[in-house]
Amino acid sequence: MKTLFEQNGGTYRVVGDYRIPNLTLPDESEYHIGIWGQRRLDYLKKHKRVFYTNLLTSGKLSEHLHEINISATERHEIIVRQMMKAQGVTEQLKADDMMKWVGMVNNIRNCADEIIRNELICI
Repeated sequence: MKTLFEQNGGTYRVVGDYRIPNLTLPDESEYHIGIWGQRRLDYLKKHKRVFYTNLLTSGKLSEHLHEINISATERHEIIVRQMMKAQGVTEQLKADDMMKWVGMVNNIRNCADEIIRNELICI
């Protein structure tokens, strides 16, 4: 009599006196995972273990991380551009006072990073 696992196409291998199921993860496409995808992966591993495990076992983890990475990168660029315009950070300011420009741009980028972290990474 076949087990339910065998009826659904599963196979076993015999090791000693034990029958161990031959389990494999589904094939995943190769995606480039950038900094935002890596941050999302770290967050999922630490805070959303069940969701992480479900994505991993269904073969959708890389795709999810890739989508987050693309969305976060695009959103980050938009936020930085809008904040630079709103705060008057221009090439003229860069030419006139380089240190002030660097400080303002660093502040804008840090604010954008925090926004992305709260909107897309830690949800």
